[in-house]
Amino acid sequence: MSRRHLTFACEGATLVGTLDEAPDATGLLIVTGGNELRAGAWAGQALFAARIAAAGFPVFRFDHRGVGDSDGPNGGFETRAPDIAAALAAFRQACPQVERVIGWGNCDGASALMLARGAGLDGLVLSNPWTIDEDQAAPPPEVLRDHYKRRLADPAAIKRLLTGQVSVGKLLSSLRSATRKPAPPSSLAQTLAQGVAQFTGPIRFLVAERDRTAQAFLAAWDKTDARIRRCPDATHSFVESHSQEWLSDQILEMLRS
Repeated sequence: MSRRHLTFACEGATLVGTLDEAPDATGLLIVTGGNELRAGAWAGQALFAARIAAAGFPVFRFDHRGVGDSDGPNGGFETRAPDIAAALAAFRQACPQVERVIGWGNCDGASALMLARGAGLDGLVLSNPWTIDEDQAAPPPEVLRDHYKRRLADPAAIKRLLTGQVSVGKLLSSLRSATRKPAPPSSLAQTLAQGVAQFTGPIRFLVAERDRTAQAFLAAWDKTDARIRRCPDATHSFVESHSQEWLSDQILEMLRS
């Protein structure tokens, strides 16, 4: 396996990507979330790319416009469809043996793929999609209920409550919010659903059960969706060792299918 860096154009900007080469005709395109660099936090995505490439599948990751080594305006995840399309074209050009590409995005990287209606990819792995509108003042009641369920099982949290280290007023206000009826899906969640409804390839939603972004996604989505896979005790970036193994297995299953 070898790793090389390359540049490609996107609407007048120059973007930088990294390719982990491997022989298979199916590849993985990683779409980062937020303003995260293509290497990921603590080089997590670079290590993950090497892991997938070692299994035989080429991996391409990139800095979108205005982030890391790429120039141009950073317009947020709602504007990333051109970046994804340009990265996919660069990936295919750099790896001419690739006939099929699966896209993986976490958080608003997943949302960007959904808004782009799959951006010409052949399959999607969408982990912890961001579904919260900017004007959404409080977490969904489901998220608050999960939070207090975990707190009640934590002896340290119970001790802080009994020793007066927790504001009773704030606690009661939060508990009232937790008993509210579920709100209708956010406008963003509805737009994301419309985006993937037009995608004809396979989709897999990955949910880290300890992540509030993932919990908000579940609150806004059809919980009976057979494409949802849940990872117990996983946090947002799947940093735990068991979460990393689970994430690798899920993505490799998509690449091999």
